[in-house]
Amino acid sequence: MRPTSDRVKEALFNILPHDLSGIKLLDLFAGTGNVSIEAISRGAAKAILIDSSDKSGKVIRENLRRLGFTDRATVRVAPVFQALRSLARQGESFDVIFLDPPYQRNWVKACLEAIERANLLRASGTLVVEHSAREDSGAEYGSLILKDQRKYGDTWLSFFEHKAVTISAE
Repeated sequence: MRPTSDRVKEALFNILPHDLSGIKLLDLFAGTGNVSIEAISRGAAKAILIDSSDKSGKVIRENLRRLGFTDRATVRVAPVFQALRSLARQGESFDVIFLDPPYQRNWVKACLEAIERANLLRASGTLVVEHSAREDSGAEYGSLILKDQRKYGDTWLSFFEHKAVTISAE
């Protein structure tokens, strides 16, 4: 478990809108759940947190319980690719997807491809990838394109949106 550093989390929430009222968030490789907890504290209506580790699932559930956020969060302990297929079958979609796979395992591209195939990001949504500066995020996955990147030490935050949204905004 490598939690998102306070510096990176602060940067992320300075880039995203301050008021996240009503949004639905998907947190992949959720770890301690700190990104979802911050989003809920800023008004997110619902967060689904996915992690394959039983230990992480227990930590997340305890953090949510302690803060009184259990009514706005669902924790699933499952491999990420299995969870993505399940969410797609259920017709789920999200305003924000946060992806923080383990560093140096070349999972970023595979995860982005799976998210795009599953069509989980809403048309106006943002997909944020936290990844090592040594791992390229790529620039395009079907309808998803890289909109922005920010570097914080050895960590990149890469922001993806749907092509149609980016093209219409120009």
